Amino acid sequence: MAMTDAELKKLLLELNYVSEENIAAAEAQAKAHGVPLKEALREMELLNQDLYESAIAEFHHLAYFDPNQTPVTSETVLLLPEDIARSYGIAVVSKTDEAVTVATSDPSHKLLEEAVRMNLGQEIAIFPDEETADVKQTSRKAAAHFSLKRKGPQRTRFTGTVTLVYASRKAIEALFVHYRKPLATRFQQIIDAQKKVAPEILEEIFSDAIGLRASDIHFEPQEAAVIVRFRVDGVLHEAGRIPREYYEGVVNRIKIAANLHIDEHFSAQDGAIRYDTGTGTMDVRVSIVPIVDGEKIVMRLLSEYVRSLTLADLGFSDENRQALEHICRKPFGMILTTGPTGSGKSTTLYALLKLRNHPDVNISTIEDPVEYKVPGINHIQVNPGTNLTFANGLRALMRQDPNIILVGEIRDGETASIAVNAALTGHLLFSTLHANDAVTSVPRMLEMGVEPFLLASTLEVVIAQRLVRRICPHCRYSFSVGTDEVARLFPHAEKFFPKKGATLFYRGKGCESCGGIGYSGRIAIHELLAVSGAIEDLIIARSSSAEIQTEARKQGMKSLFEDGLEKVKTGVTTMEELLRVASPPDAPAVHPAADE
Repeated sequence: MAMTDAELKKLLLELNYVSEENIAAAEAQAKAHGVPLKEALREMELLNQDLYESAIAEFHHLAYFDPNQTPVTSETVLLLPEDIARSYGIAVVSKTDEAVTVATSDPSHKLLEEAVRMNLGQEIAIFPDEETADVKQTSRKAAAHFSLKRKGPQRTRFTGTVTLVYASRKAIEALFVHYRKPLATRFQQIIDAQKKVAPEILEEIFSDAIGLRASDIHFEPQEAAVIVRFRVDGVLHEAGRIPREYYEGVVNRIKIAANLHIDEHFSAQDGAIRYDTGTGTMDVRVSIVPIVDGEKIVMRLLSEYVRSLTLADLGFSDENRQALEHICRKPFGMILTTGPTGSGKSTTLYALLKLRNHPDVNISTIEDPVEYKVPGINHIQVNPGTNLTFANGLRALMRQDPNIILVGEIRDGETASIAVNAALTGHLLFSTLHANDAVTSVPRMLEMGVEPFLLASTLEVVIAQRLVRRICPHCRYSFSVGTDEVARLFPHAEKFFPKKGATLFYRGKGCESCGGIGYSGRIAIHELLAVSGAIEDLIIARSSSAEIQTEARKQGMKSLFEDGLEKVKTGVTTMEELLRVASPPDAPAVHPAADE
């Protein structure tokens, strides 16, 4: 049972989660943007998803269960039949000889207790427990309990408890991956059943990809079969294979859904799909290119939860976060993010836009493609077919009375010139740029024909970033590395670990929660080039990247590697992951003394 805005407001105030002033401000923003109160609270960073789920648990007088914090095994999930688990939105999340814990996303379901009683196991019967009846009715934080009696082969009996806890629908559905057979097996079952092969195969693929939190789905046709691969946490894994004779139907179905030409087989095509996940919608970018063995398809899954990420969620250190929050509140200037494709540049820009997304601010974006649709922000899709390029779209936006403009990417001199002039004429402009690090973005802009004095007077900050995999929190362990081993990690490693003796590092053993990989999720490492007066002078003088780098490091800029090293030392990621995406500098950064 979903809470109404009025119920959510009452509960948050009763629990002192937010103040009356914050609620009033959120209600005004919700009304202005035409969104639910929950969404307005999240956009204002007054309510994150965990806090919201905890509030729902309180609303139903149940404990809150988060599978991300407590690993759940296949053995426990499979205690309930799949059809019952899906129908009632329940899952067994822990089991001992004396007790079983069942998570539910719908505690108000009238038949919930009966479903648990009848289906928890053939030898298990569940009855109301008089001793815990008062607890169930009166305690907000206590779970609902039922007495459990098991009838063994010799009629021996013992008493235990079944505890109900609350978990979100998405969290419970993620546990249903334990019911799934390998994709290849399900593909064959679909083919053998002689049903609609293409749509059912695609449903299975999407279901698995969403459950595994994949960022991309690859269809790679080869001579004998079509390989399906998922990119999870930045790494590709083979998920299954589709027989070649059924692939044409899959391709055509994707083309139709993405509004592409089904009779075009020799040109690249790009499109988008709005996919219904059952609990919401997901935007999917589609790219199709012809290769020797057929048409290769890559689909980028744009997760809805990304819209609610904050700067802290993205891995920014407190120092960098505070600097960015200060800069993005300026009335004009230019903020750039750099990094390779798929490094989270757009996600970072949207996290910054959220800080300024208020009814009194006009925010417009021009992107190719539009990745995240946010209430209160005006999105424009680049369309070369109608001559709506970045440059032309940016010119048009300048006549739309904007306060803040986001340009998806600065690709050429014309766009760069217009962007700089927009920042110069009283607009705050966000954009992305392809450069190896923060410092090299300056000569990159100058090479596009931007005048040095214009760039120096408009550029506020450049954010370079890469993504590294997080160590799985469920199987993380620490180990000691001696001084000699540390010295062999990379050149000058001993300068980054001045402490003599053993150094502590972390890894993931690999568990059921992370699929045996040892990693779960990703986080960004950053390099922040804040443009000071000294750096402005270097830009005007067309100084080299090395000179700008030297000055920036004197002012305290940490490199990508140094920011990542902090995450290695605190057990967020591994040294192997850091070295995979960032090169260590020749020497540690030189920071100014505290009294300077």
